[in-house]
Amino acid sequence: MQSTEKTPDAYVGSLPEDRQEAITKLRKVIKKNLPKGFVEEMNYGMIGYVVPHKLYPAGYHCDPKLPLPFLAVASQKNFIAVYHMGMYADPKLLKWFTTEFSKRVTSKLDMGKSCVRFKKPEQIPFDLIGELVSKMTPADWINLYELNYIQKKKLG
Repeated sequence: MQSTEKTPDAYVGSLPEDRQEAITKLRKVIKKNLPKGFVEEMNYGMIGYVVPHKLYPAGYHCDPKLPLPFLAVASQKNFIAVYHMGMYADPKLLKWFTTEFSKRVTSKLDMGKSCVRFKKPEQIPFDLIGELVSKMTPADWINLYELNYIQKKKLG
């Protein structure tokens, strides 16, 4: 479900109370741990964390007018989602996350590509999400993005 809200605060304000609390806590832990350079904004109808054009002028290859997406948080119909593009692009980071998740969370990991789904807000491992977002700088993400997407596009 894509929101039409224009700001992250308006997005949170439009959510049911139980989702507001969880999304607010996710935003807080993400902002506390996200390396300097990423910017929070509404992106694809979700709260997104992007590499702004001032750091990566080329923008997103699907639409260069948009900044390079990295991370997003969304309240979907049946779950809260955390989308982390770095895990999709870096098998070592994905392995770290899945291993740590199984050590720290009793529920089964519900994940597809870059999307981690939490059906119950109380099952969100906020500390683990904080660690995850701290593991990749904008420069790291740009390098990985170019290696995985831009180079392959040129070769393909």
